[in-house]
Amino acid sequence: MLSIDEILSEVLETIIPTPHEIAYINNVTKNLQEKIEKKSKELKIEYTVIEPQGSTGIKQTQLRNDFDIDLFIGLDYQYYRPKYKGLSKNKLKKVSKKDFLELCTKWIIPSLRAEEFNNPRLLYAEHPYVTVDYSLGDIKTKIDVVLYFDLELDFIKTRGPITAVDRSPWHGRFIRDNLSNNQKNDVRLLKQFFKANYSYGDKSSVGKIGFIGYSAELLIYYYETLQNVFDNFHTLKSKPLDFYKRELSDLEKIPHFQNDYLIIVDPIDKNRNVGSAISEQAYKYCNHRITQFLKNPEKTFFEIEPVKMAEPKLLNTSLLSKLFVVELKNSDDNIHYTINRDKLHSLGESIKSNGEKELNHTERFTNIVFEVYFEDEINEYNICFYCETPELSHSYSRRGPPIKEHSHVKKFIKKNPTYFEKDGFLWVEVQRKFTDFLSFLKNFIKIKLPANFEVINISNVLTTKTSSGKKAITILKDMVLPF
Repeated sequence: MLSIDEILSEVLETIIPTPHEIAYINNVTKNLQEKIEKKSKELKIEYTVIEPQGSTGIKQTQLRNDFDIDLFIGLDYQYYRPKYKGLSKNKLKKVSKKDFLELCTKWIIPSLRAEEFNNPRLLYAEHPYVTVDYSLGDIKTKIDVVLYFDLELDFIKTRGPITAVDRSPWHGRFIRDNLSNNQKNDVRLLKQFFKANYSYGDKSSVGKIGFIGYSAELLIYYYETLQNVFDNFHTLKSKPLDFYKRELSDLEKIPHFQNDYLIIVDPIDKNRNVGSAISEQAYKYCNHRITQFLKNPEKTFFEIEPVKMAEPKLLNTSLLSKLFVVELKNSDDNIHYTINRDKLHSLGESIKSNGEKELNHTERFTNIVFEVYFEDEINEYNICFYCETPELSHSYSRRGPPIKEHSHVKKFIKKNPTYFEKDGFLWVEVQRKFTDFLSFLKNFIKIKLPANFEVINISNVLTTKTSSGKKAITILKDMVLPF
């Protein structure tokens, strides 16, 4: 049997970029920069720096066959400052977004009209940016061009960023300057592990969001080696990683840290938790897989395979009766997959909170667990549910006031003439609107489903219709429920 070091060495050989790939990315980046610079001179638009960021840029932590390019263009904040003076934070966000939109449409998109650049288009959730496709032979490259305010590091550390992306160039510089080549290779191995275990990035199959590239880089920075990351991964929940050496008790006092499952503090901004977006489910599943790897190391833990489709007919009968699937089709290609993902997670949370308790907090369908799985390339989105008690009695006893509270008793009796007394309280038998979870689910979806989704199927998983729906079952059954 191979040792862990031998396995990691063999895996690394298959995931490290080739010299040809690096040269290709550099050439595309140079071509891109020249076109943007030329257009800026025509339009007399000033900027401070154009620099490739992300894993294929100054970080150099990308995996093989990763040709995505993030080109960041810095703007001098001092030029815009008089215009923004006195604006509230929300107003500043709106006005600066308008300025970025104008530059994207006036400058960046027209720069990318050359034949080799295909379909330059504007995208944004919070921050506007331009994305464009570049093809050369069999290689397809997605390029994001992002404008940001080029702020001094001290400014960000003391006052915070102006826009959501102003920290990003400093993230790149931090990783470039603080990780050795061996550590960058450990980052590659860690990313590969997260990807192979369905827990990487904003398309993570397990949880809403998995471990992003920067979080993987910081884990290597804080723990120094991949082996140390694996050895200490199980402590991550109880031992936050803080560049500023604060105690857990101090970190827990920061309001926007308090609901975060993991804390991995951003060295560039002490008030930002890089771990805030990492889902509890993704962490728990990866922790389980790391434990398995350390006990029985094999290369298969790093091999990326599609999620397997479940075979509902083969499920245990008791589990089968508790699993349900909502299969949906997105009908609006203009809505970014992250927005659809967030909508469905919000919908799942609403179904969970409304399904587990009646309006008066009496237990309803009890423990409900869900997972969202989507394949945005074919516009299929799914929510798979586990419901512990999918069948209920037709009525339940709702407790009223204590018998000794006379004023409350009178009001209760007036509203509920069929009351009865028990254990010193008044009670009333209430008829349930829904006695089975599937009926409740169908009704809730009918009322609350976002308009851009069309229902393919809502059913017990036994009658799942789509391949992506069957994959959603696998994720919930094998990667969420056991943990």
